[in-house]
Amino acid sequence: MKKSFKQLLFLGVIGLALTILAACGGGESGATDAGGTSSGETQVLKVAFNQPENHPQYKALEEFGEKFKERTNGAYEIEIFPNELLGAQRETIELVQSGTIQMSIVAGSLLENFNEDFAVFNLPYVFESAEHQMSVLNDQEVVGDLYSSLKDQGLFITGAFHSGVRNVYNSEKPINTPEDLKGLKIRIIESDTNIKMMEQMGGTGTPMGQGEVYTAIQSGVIDGGENNELIYSNLKHAEIAPYYSYTKHLMFPDYLLINSTLFDGMSEEHQEIFKEELAVAIEREVEMWEEDVQKAIADAEAAGAKFNEVDVELFRQATESVVEEKLASESAKALYEKVREAAK
Repeated sequence: MKKSFKQLLFLGVIGLALTILAACGGGESGATDAGGTSSGETQVLKVAFNQPENHPQYKALEEFGEKFKERTNGAYEIEIFPNELLGAQRETIELVQSGTIQMSIVAGSLLENFNEDFAVFNLPYVFESAEHQMSVLNDQEVVGDLYSSLKDQGLFITGAFHSGVRNVYNSEKPINTPEDLKGLKIRIIESDTNIKMMEQMGGTGTPMGQGEVYTAIQSGVIDGGENNELIYSNLKHAEIAPYYSYTKHLMFPDYLLINSTLFDGMSEEHQEIFKEELAVAIEREVEMWEEDVQKAIADAEAAGAKFNEVDVELFRQATESVVEEKLASESAKALYEKVREAAK
């Protein structure tokens, strides 16, 4: 019965997405198939996004869409659906695979389920700064093969956005040491790495879609979450979980996925324009992120948030076993070494 309910739920999400797409895409494109064939009219590329319109990634993607349309002489138009309108991130990956939608921005940890080497970029304390992270994740010599590795599953990773530094927040108390997290259920993005990481940090990781978190904390189903200041503030989690503690445990990326058949069906010229303009958008997003975080902190404090620093080294040491376990393969070890080398 449990399995049947999930199947019905997923079918409902697809049905809703198809209804929305039919209503929003009407007649604007004469070429909406995943293969990218063109009848000479504008092809609308629909992008699923789980954050609001004021998010730096949304704003950067808007700028990218304008430039991409301009430089391809109107061959493509980017249409962004924010606030999980097309479903939670896991569902949108499947929608991109099937070609129901063309693109989605998803958290890096979700791709571990498709290729375990993606876990390297999601490990605790793997990156030292946003600059370090971006220098690695958009270096094709480092990530080229990895980003193309999912093409046989219908996905191609076109680039990686910065998504801030993730910290723990909860409704009970400030967190200063791993011991303080004992007994607390903390929402995490679903992945084996995240579950084990939160366990080593002292808490209990509870996978859950972003849209469910506010109500779950409010009702006591979970005690808190872990995320960057921007999402914490934008989703008004300070109202029900005011204790935000700078554990700085994760800095994993958000990837822009595209249906691989669609991307491969673009002309070489259009593929190159796509890559060039996305690279510009990624740089802009990092700049906007830094600006928006300061405002987010002020807004969260006005809503009752209390921010506190912690002894990060205690959490780093607590999660070392997760890092070691995830570096089991030679390819993962080699990738991790490249990441750490870039920090020097």
